[in-house]
Amino acid sequence: MAWVLKMDDASIESGLIHDFDASLSGIGQELGAGAYSMSDVLALPIFKQEDSSLPPDSETKNPPFQYVLCASTSPAVKLHDETLTYLNQGQSYEIRMLDNRKMGELPELTNQNPSIVRVVFHDRRLQYMEHQQLEGWRWNRPGDRLLDIDIPLSAGIIDPRTNPSQLNAAEFLWDLSKRASVFVQVHCISTEFTPRKHGGEKGVPFRIQIDTFGQNESGEYTDHLHSASCQIKVFKPKGADRKQKTDREKMEKRTAQEKEKYQASYETTILSEMRLDPIVEEAVEHEQKKSSKRTLPTDCGDSLAKRGSCSPWPETAYVNSSPAATPAFTNTYVVPVPDSDSSSPSQQGDVTGQVAVEHLAPSASLQEVQQWLHRNRFSSYSRLFAHFSGSDLLKLTREDLVQICGPADGIRLFNALKSRSVRPRLTVYVCQEAPQAKGTTLLEAHCSGENGDFNSSTIFVYHALYLEEMTASELTRKIASVFSLPLSQISQVYRQGPTGIHIVLSDQMVYNLQDESCFVVSTVKADTGDGYHVILK
Repeated sequence: MAWVLKMDDASIESGLIHDFDASLSGIGQELGAGAYSMSDVLALPIFKQEDSSLPPDSETKNPPFQYVLCASTSPAVKLHDETLTYLNQGQSYEIRMLDNRKMGELPELTNQNPSIVRVVFHDRRLQYMEHQQLEGWRWNRPGDRLLDIDIPLSAGIIDPRTNPSQLNAAEFLWDLSKRASVFVQVHCISTEFTPRKHGGEKGVPFRIQIDTFGQNESGEYTDHLHSASCQIKVFKPKGADRKQKTDREKMEKRTAQEKEKYQASYETTILSEMRLDPIVEEAVEHEQKKSSKRTLPTDCGDSLAKRGSCSPWPETAYVNSSPAATPAFTNTYVVPVPDSDSSSPSQQGDVTGQVAVEHLAPSASLQEVQQWLHRNRFSSYSRLFAHFSGSDLLKLTREDLVQICGPADGIRLFNALKSRSVRPRLTVYVCQEAPQAKGTTLLEAHCSGENGDFNSSTIFVYHALYLEEMTASELTRKIASVFSLPLSQISQVYRQGPTGIHIVLSDQMVYNLQDESCFVVSTVKADTGDGYHVILK
């Protein structure tokens, strides 16, 4: 039996209208907190798909050269921060050198191109002090190097070289026709350059940097083609493994939400490409004209690396003989300091022979500032202050100069700018006795002395002797220089004591002299020979 539902057309139409009205009744009433958000919609997979119709130029472009350090990155690095890699001191690590050039790219390259690998400081403060820091490291560890190439393990490189004056760099020829890899060893640890060493302090980060150049048929450097670097920290043997394990355990204890703020650890470290500094390019061209060999000049190696995030200025500058040229990489010279005996015998006042620091005037021009820096042994900072006038340099505070030049050179430069001379350890005033005065300048005056002791109208002029060594021989030299006495003819120096006795002048006596003591000097001919005895009264 079949059931048949019979309804008229009017009933069907009214039912459909009621259902349609009910379906529209909730629209616009739930746009509050419970409504959907546009960010959730955009997070749907359909919106994450990349448009396949984008032009090929939008794809990631690989650099012409790429360097990969075969060491794991730290997992304790936050997103958007640069990767950090831990290395063990003295352990060989492979750096793979990849040639990603496309057909026709950089056609001027030959199959063999020079590359330089170096270790430099990451912190800007230490970059300004790189030369001083490396010299201190050399002093503490004579004969050692900061960076070495493990030649037996390396492949695809030719003629590796190291320069004894460049402890942190090595160069080699990269054979682009082969799969090349260079194994490097870093012998310095990060805590060796920390200012305070009490144990448990954080080590300073370094950078491993590789620069690749072009060369012509004569082996001369042509263009600086590429530069890349990565951030590292160096620990004592097996210390990097322990640090990596500690970071990994710390990350495992974090919540999933906290882990999203940190980078994942990768088995290899890619050296990030760096911008080439145009100033450095000019320096390379300058060195090309001077050098006819492949090997970089002695002082050029440190300077070529200082670009981008690495040191921007050379620590060892060269002086260009042309004053109109830009003060780039030029040869340094040191102003000779005269000996203490070189002062003129007729000179009065300070006869120590010390060279007074030349005062820098606020009106000094850029060129005069450069000349002042070279004359006062600040040649390494001539490039840094290339655009500073006299007033600009004098406006810098002590803290500014310490931050720019480091503690040692910063304080020295500040004292030089303020014309601060070294205070002598002992000051002695001497005057030649009147009856024996020979050419001594006298001032005529019609007044009595301060204590009423001098009723004569003649006032004797005293000479100031500034002693640094505080020895009898130093005082004798300065007395001979002031009064034009041949040093070889002074047989003995005495000090007149109580009741007129003569006491032999010794180092201990000079050491115990009161500062700013006054003496009248008389000379007595010796009984034997042509010498003289000098008596201090």
